[in-house]
Amino acid sequence: MKPITTIATNNCKTKRTLANVVLILMLILGIVACQSNQNSQLEINQLKALNGTYVDPVPYEYGQGVYGKREFTFKNGSWTLDFVLALDPKLDNKVFRFRTLGSYEILRPSENQPQSYEANFKEDKKFVTLLTQDKGLAQAFGLSNCGLQPTVEKDISISGCSVWKSVKDCPIDHDLVKLDKDGKLYFGIRPKDNNMCQEEFRPTSLTPATIRMK
Repeated sequence: MKPITTIATNNCKTKRTLANVVLILMLILGIVACQSNQNSQLEINQLKALNGTYVDPVPYEYGQGVYGKREFTFKNGSWTLDFVLALDPKLDNKVFRFRTLGSYEILRPSENQPQSYEANFKEDKKFVTLLTQDKGLAQAFGLSNCGLQPTVEKDISISGCSVWKSVKDCPIDHDLVKLDKDGKLYFGIRPKDNNMCQEEFRPTSLTPATIRMK
């Protein structure tokens, strides 16, 4: 039978060992968390410093025979989007072009997508160009009551048009954005009604990547 003093000494050693293990684990977790925060801040800084034009490498299919091609341009904290929608993957049967511009801010890491960030894209101006002569097609897309003339761009910032609300009613697109290690840029999948005007409508998944033009 071991003396009581020996048992007590062993118990103290065991407690010290456990305490050291817990301390080491806490230090490791702290280092990992710190590294994660540093990586997030680095990625946020890269997104804030975007400069150049990013496009869909191929037209993006929205379903039901509808295709679109996006062209995003970033410079000094500002952004523009030039979007063309058509009824075929080659974009021969175009319906309209939508264009918007403004500033943007990167907010915080997304809780839904890894290495993605919540971003707010301010829309100071909105423009639409009707690209079809088919009145029925224009009506089907809600463009017939916007006072549009084919191939003539119209400023809809005040009035809105179809799924695009006025700048007053929808000044900000609440979006997701991701820049991967290859420099490809991703955005959130828009809802069918195109409404991302409030925080609760922020997307939770990403579209295929856009690539930077050289």
